[in-house]
Amino acid sequence: MAEKERLIEPELCFTEGRAQRDLAVLVTDGTIAAVGSAAELRSAHPEAAPERWEHLALVPGTVNAHNHSFQSLLRGIAADKPFLTWRDESLYKYSPRLRPEDIYTGALFSFAEMMKCGATTVCDFFYLHNDGVEGDEAVIRAARDLGIRLVLARTMYDWTGAPAGYVEKLPLAEANTEMLMKRYQGGMTKVIPAPHSLHAASPEMVEAGHALAVKYGTPFHIHVSEERFEVEQVQEKYGKTPLAYLDALGVVDEHIAIIHGVWLTKEEIRTLGARGGHLIYCPSSNMFLADGITDLPAFLQAGIPVALGSDGACGNNRNSVFEEMRMAPILQKAKTLDALCVNYQDAMRMGTENGAEALGLPVGEIACGKAADFVGVRLDDLSMQPLSGGGQFLPNLIYSLQPTAIDRVVVDGEDTVRGGRLVRLEERQLLEKIRVTMQHLEEV
Repeated sequence: MAEKERLIEPELCFTEGRAQRDLAVLVTDGTIAAVGSAAELRSAHPEAAPERWEHLALVPGTVNAHNHSFQSLLRGIAADKPFLTWRDESLYKYSPRLRPEDIYTGALFSFAEMMKCGATTVCDFFYLHNDGVEGDEAVIRAARDLGIRLVLARTMYDWTGAPAGYVEKLPLAEANTEMLMKRYQGGMTKVIPAPHSLHAASPEMVEAGHALAVKYGTPFHIHVSEERFEVEQVQEKYGKTPLAYLDALGVVDEHIAIIHGVWLTKEEIRTLGARGGHLIYCPSSNMFLADGITDLPAFLQAGIPVALGSDGACGNNRNSVFEEMRMAPILQKAKTLDALCVNYQDAMRMGTENGAEALGLPVGEIACGKAADFVGVRLDDLSMQPLSGGGQFLPNLIYSLQPTAIDRVVVDGEDTVRGGRLVRLEERQLLEKIRVTMQHLEEV
C-alpha cells in the first residue's frame, strides 16, 4: 500500500461544479490520486481501507487569498472608527509592541479560526519587520504547527509615515524577500513578494517586487484603490489613478493580483483584464471599514478572475471564506439591484479555484492531481437543510451554511479538524496564549 493512502467515501462529493453521489476520493501522499465510482475505486484499490463519511459532503477547502494574521489580536480594539482613526488606534498603536512569539500566537489564532470555518489555504500579507525576518518565520511556524497551507505575501514597505518596524530600505526589503522565496518554494509553504501599496511602497519598491515575481514565476500582491484618499494621493503625486500608474510602471501583467480595487475606474478594470491580472475581493472588510463597494460585475465582465479574502480580523471581524462567499453576491445584488449579477456558482469559484489561481497553487478543486485539501460539511446540520431536491446543496452551502456544519478539514491528506475540533492544537492552550499576549500588549 502506498504511504498515507486513504479512500474517502462521502455521502456527496462536490466535483466538476456539482454535488454527486456514489463517488469516492483516493488520496495518496497528500494528493488526490483518483475521483470516481466508489465501488470501482474499492475494487481497484483493495489495499486502501475505505473511510465512510456518513452524513458528510466533501467539498474543496476554501482559499483565503488575503489576510493579516497578527490583526486577529487587535479585534474589537478600534471598532466603528473611520479608516485612518482605526489604523492609528489599532494597527499603529499595538503592532510595534508585538514580539516574534506574539506574532506566532496571532497567526495560530487567526489560522485556527479560519480553519475551523473551512479554510485549507491562506495568503498572509505580512508586514511586521520589527525583528527582521523573525516575524515572517513565526507566521510560517504557526502555519506548519497547525497544518494549514500558507502563502506568505512578504510585504515590501518603505513609507516612513508608518511605524519603524514596517519599514525596510529597498535593498534590504529585496534581499529579505528573495531569501525567503528561495527558502520556501514548495510543499506547504510558499513566499511571494507583496509591495504594500502605492501609498506605502515607492515606485522602485513596487518594481522590485514585480521583478522578483517574474524571476521566480510567482504572483505578486498589492493593495490598490482600497480607499478614496489613496486614489487622491496617487493622482496628486503621479498624475494618474493607481492602476493606471502601475500600468505605466510596467507591472500590470499576469503576475499581479490587486487587493480590494474598490475605486478602480472602468478603464482601469479593462486594463487589468487585458493584462491578465487578478482581483482579490474582501467584501466584509470593505463594508466594515466603510471603504465602498467594488464594482464586481465590471471585473467579471472584463474576464478577471476574482478571489476572496477575509482581510485582517480587526477590520472584518470574522475569518471565514464561506462568509465572504455569501457576502460577495448579496452585497453586489444590493448595489446593482440585479439579482443575477453575481450568483452562487460564481461565489463558489471565487472562494476555491480562483483563490488557487491567484496564489499559483494546485488547490481549490476535487480533481485528480490536485492537493488533497478538502472539507467535510455536515448535511444534517440545520443550516444545510432542506436538501430534498439535491439542487439545493450549493445554494445552501453559499447562502446559509453556518460554522457548525464544518465537521472535517483535511489539508495535504491529513486531518486538521475532526468533529469540529482542531486536531493538532488544544484550544484551551491557545486561549491561554492569547490571554498572555494581550496582557503583554496592554502593559507595554
